[in-house]
Amino acid sequence: MSIDDLYRELILDHYKSPRHHGRLDPADASAEGQNPLCGDELTVTLRLGADGETIEDLAFDGHGCAISQASASMLSEEVIGRKVADVAAITTDEAPLVAMMIESGTPLTPIRLKCALLGLGVLKVALHKSAGTPLPEEWAGIEEVDFE
Repeated sequence: MSIDDLYRELILDHYKSPRHHGRLDPADASAEGQNPLCGDELTVTLRLGADGETIEDLAFDGHGCAISQASASMLSEEVIGRKVADVAAITTDEAPLVAMMIESGTPLTPIRLKCALLGLGVLKVALHKSAGTPLPEEWAGIEEVDFE
């Protein structure tokens, strides 16, 4: 079995059995986003720990292609228990599914890259909204992520 086959199996596993799928109620923060090119829609809800600086729980809900849903599932596993500042600093290349593809040398087309980054973008919007901080410059003036 090749490394590409292993990664495909991991993506399919997260797509078919997503981790942390659903919505948190109550939630300390939430945001919605979409990728109209692929039809992906995603809502992220999260709960902060008592310190207000740690992501205690996170859930995502929505529908879309295997890449967007698996990426959101993988991201949820990666960020629960981490400090908000550390999560807010995650770069696009560090998003779990994207990092995995880079490491394996498996190319992601520009459209698939947008699918893979939807969860990270929506999570960052939720974090900025909850903290009352301005969105990063590339998202200035928007309240939700919309990859067109």
